[in-house]
Amino acid sequence: MFQRIFSFLLIIFFITSCDKISLSKNKNIQVLDTIVDFSSVDTFPSFKPCDSIIDKTKKSDCFRNTIHQKIGEELQKNLFTIKDSIDEIIYVDLLINSKGIFILDSIQSSNNIKKELPQLDSLLKVSVQNLPQIFPANKRGIPVTTKYQLPIRIQLKE
Repeated sequence: MFQRIFSFLLIIFFITSCDKISLSKNKNIQVLDTIVDFSSVDTFPSFKPCDSIIDKTKKSDCFRNTIHQKIGEELQKNLFTIKDSIDEIIYVDLLINSKGIFILDSIQSSNNIKKELPQLDSLLKVSVQNLPQIFPANKRGIPVTTKYQLPIRIQLKE
């Protein structure tokens, strides 16, 4: 009888103790976060005056305002002659590489603007080349290439 009770307790002990005994030695290894959202960045690209701003939305607004101002200043240096009045928006796609250099990706404009202002594409290329180098966007502390679409309103009268 004593042997049966002892055997029964021993079997119960082995069944329940298997969960307590772990043969793997890597219990303290943390699981790394391997899911990375590539559609967003941790910090936006920024010009020198905007770099000291901490708030993400204010920093983004500063970047947008500065790039609009710099491209606008470059375009206003030129004199345009047109036949008909123009009031349209064009979209300029810019790549900002991991070194902080602007690259003109594409220009989306209507046929009317292409006909009235054929030199606009080359002027935009020069304007983008004249933009100063900036601090690139960061993702997990690593500089990354980002794309920015710049809307430009073209408003000219005869």
